[in-house]
Amino acid sequence: MKTPYEQAIASLLQDVASGQVPPEAALSRLRDLPTDHMGFAQLDHHRVLRTGVPEVVYGEGKEPDQIAAIVERLKGRGHPVLITRLSAEVFALCRERLEAGAVGESSFDPGSRTWIWTDGSPLPAPIGNIVVACAGTSDLPVAEEAARTAEAFGNRVERVVDVGVAGLHRTLASLDTLRNATVLIVVAGMEGALPSVIAGLVASPVIAVPTSVGYGSSFGGLAALLAMLNSCAPGVTVVNIDNGFGAACAASLINRGSAVVAEGTARP
Repeated sequence: MKTPYEQAIASLLQDVASGQVPPEAALSRLRDLPTDHMGFAQLDHHRVLRTGVPEVVYGEGKEPDQIAAIVERLKGRGHPVLITRLSAEVFALCRERLEAGAVGESSFDPGSRTWIWTDGSPLPAPIGNIVVACAGTSDLPVAEEAARTAEAFGNRVERVVDVGVAGLHRTLASLDTLRNATVLIVVAGMEGALPSVIAGLVASPVIAVPTSVGYGSSFGGLAALLAMLNSCAPGVTVVNIDNGFGAACAASLINRGSAVVAEGTARP
């Protein structure tokens, strides 16, 4: 199962082999494939071919001009451009620099601080099914970062919101959705118990995301992190505190791998 970017490279190689595209022209088109030097950044255009996950812009700490310049270089490569941890103020400045006369559209979510830019390139066909479940409404920013990241990478995503252990009947009411997932991302703060509960009810891998939500003794998410690391439920993997992006990357790779296995199994 090739991504649109992989398909474009494969098509170019076929054109060279058939003589439709001279090798010099192909070389020009591939010249910045491994690394694109920008002075303040070196973009890894080869990452999507190497790992299946494209270069993503971490917005926090970068100047608006730097973010806008990076997005300009990443556009038009067969996948959406994702910017994480971007404030509304910096987004507004970047949009002024990028959207004037530009083709395409962008989607900014202030809660998760994510910006997805699409320029008309075909989006990846949705695969599998990732469920993102969060314990409480206060966990939504991290959960939505995970959901939007997974969607940007071409996954089908379902959201299950506010199903924390303070009311387990809410979790059980969503049991069919949870059990139909190829992989689950479970986001929780406080005591971080929800991933263990869900992992004890489903047969799919669970990626647990501790959040920094909670009162003083939660220690900014450390209590949830340690609880998740000590889960007795099988199949739980844990990422860093508030790292919805990292959870989505792992879930996307699992989801894509499951789709490839299923496709191979279906072949005669």
